[in-house]
Amino acid sequence: MQLRPEQPTDAPAIASLVAQAFAGTPHSAGTEPAIVRELRAAGALTLSLVAVDGAEGLVGHVAFSPVTIAGRAGRWYGLGPIAVRPSRQRAGIGARLMDEGLARLRALGAEGCVVLGEPAYYGRWGFAVHEGLAYPGVPPEYFMGLAFAGPVPRGEVAYHAAFSATG
Repeated sequence: MQLRPEQPTDAPAIASLVAQAFAGTPHSAGTEPAIVRELRAAGALTLSLVAVDGAEGLVGHVAFSPVTIAGRAGRWYGLGPIAVRPSRQRAGIGARLMDEGLARLRALGAEGCVVLGEPAYYGRWGFAVHEGLAYPGVPPEYFMGLAFAGPVPRGEVAYHAAFSATG
């Protein structure tokens, strides 16, 4: 399996994969493909990696985009969405995308990353709840940060406007 940055020709396959990965999940409104599309259109996909496995083609994708904290832009990013083809889930593809994505984000000079997700999963990479780092409207135990350099900032986090995409 190869991990690489997305290419322009990957966009339709990424949209299909992300839709399949989130179909029927209770925490999804089905907007994830639109979020990725709108991030791409706005030039806000700081890092977009795909996992490609031979004849199967694209089997995974992860996106990272800038966030603001307390109304200020900086070098913090939001992880998500991350998606793996349903038939290949629980085979380590998501973990490989996480490892590679976080390493590349650090190499870009990022100071940290936030994620909204399952604490038991993302905690494996050091994501944790930090007092004073907040995302409104969600249970606080599911919003976590990971500092690469310096302290974890305090304030309300806002994702790119693309996260409001509806379809």
